[in-house]
Amino acid sequence: MNFLELLDGVEMSAQSGNPQITGVEYDSRWVKPGNVFVAMRGESSDGNRFVEQAIAAGAVAVVTDSDVAPMKVAWAKVPHGRRALAAVSANYYRRPAEKLAITGITGTNGKSTTAFLLESILRAAARKTTLIGTIEYHLAGRVLPAPHTTPEPLGLQRLFSEAVENGATEVAMEVSSHALVQQRTFGIAFDVAVFTNLTRDHLDYHKTMDDYFAAKRLLFARSQSGWPRVAVLNIDDEIGLQLVKFCKEQGTRVVTYGLARGDFHATKIEVSSRNTSFDLVTPHGTVAIKSPLIGRVNIYNMLAASAAAWSRDCNLESISAGVEALMRVPGRFERVDCGQPFTVVVDYAHTDDALRNLTSLAREFVKPANGRVITVFGCGGDRDRSKRPLMGEAAGKGSDFVVLTSDNPRSEDPLAIINDAIVGLQRSGIKYLTEPDRRAAVHFAVSEARPGDIVLVAGKGHEQMQITRRGTIPFDDRQVAAEALRGLGYERSITVERPV
Repeated sequence: MNFLELLDGVEMSAQSGNPQITGVEYDSRWVKPGNVFVAMRGESSDGNRFVEQAIAAGAVAVVTDSDVAPMKVAWAKVPHGRRALAAVSANYYRRPAEKLAITGITGTNGKSTTAFLLESILRAAARKTTLIGTIEYHLAGRVLPAPHTTPEPLGLQRLFSEAVENGATEVAMEVSSHALVQQRTFGIAFDVAVFTNLTRDHLDYHKTMDDYFAAKRLLFARSQSGWPRVAVLNIDDEIGLQLVKFCKEQGTRVVTYGLARGDFHATKIEVSSRNTSFDLVTPHGTVAIKSPLIGRVNIYNMLAASAAAWSRDCNLESISAGVEALMRVPGRFERVDCGQPFTVVVDYAHTDDALRNLTSLAREFVKPANGRVITVFGCGGDRDRSKRPLMGEAAGKGSDFVVLTSDNPRSEDPLAIINDAIVGLQRSGIKYLTEPDRRAAVHFAVSEARPGDIVLVAGKGHEQMQITRRGTIPFDDRQVAAEALRGLGYERSITVERPV
């Protein structure tokens, strides 16, 4: 491929040279001889500062969103560096997204579970799938680590290319608000776009809820490749109702869902400590649904995934079979069972709304006479401070006892973070303990549990690292909880088959 072929369709104001190219990079440290270096301005750094380093490493061309100084290599001046990176990444991999039916899922909570459910339904319908999301990526039977919910354009197009090479026809992917603002999905034609809900999160980045909503709405707005063919929207959420109007005005086909209303809704709901069942009402009839995923929150996820799968022409039998086949989602209400007479659950809940949902779900399975909800949680460092007291209050109101600890403190002092959350926790009036050491906090909560209790370890879910100002250390809540249980003499472990 030559430089002009790489630039096909890219917005640019000037260009010079046409060498053969061997690859694309946007980090000068990764440049190899023959590469094109995309130099772009970011929120905290400017890749244009590293053009000379990239050329010294062997770059034969530079794509830049800054004024072009005289260069000894080929170059192109573009108005938007991130859009250019998305476009040249797609061109380099021969536009693989055009060969895939891509469903994008956005919202504050439920994206991961909805993506896993959709993948399971598509597989039940004999589709070859790829999954991209917060927990992990699934590609050709392999489970890959997920450094980002939505990868940067170069990595994303690489995944699409490998998916096509391995015969995939469908992609279920989470689309984060950061990715949308940063144009990581620019130029991708989403066949189906799903909205789960919108609650307070990421305001350290978006600053206001209006900005956060505007970011999410980008998935449903007109892009270089047009609008999504179908928008699947939660009409039990006020923002979902706004999106219904927005999408209909564009001419996008809208499919709605809600617990008791919408094109997809549920009747005859039964929730136990081991499964959830209901009748799924759809535009094409009603089908019985039974799932190992429990709680009303997961009913919303099942409705969203079912509506998305139906929009991809999956029949009701495949929807029912696919939902039932998904046994678990890593780090989402995931039980740690060593044979103890109480329940231990690890969950990713890291917002006040998610903590309310989690503790409410736990409360459904605890008998007030002989069981308590014990919650371990912390708040992330270098993130929106204003949500910390809200999280404290939510955890306190939904629990009988709280152990307030660290999550990923990052560069902040864990005690300072805890002090922010205590304000809300004290408003709830609940008994609590503060323990900055997360391992010690989990061990304490487990040791305090009595028969019939449920211990919730919230915040990190599937994560296997803890980020502190001393560096990143291995830390998996599931392993730490199991370690605490073994320390109490419980040895039996239950292994659940991992979804791939």
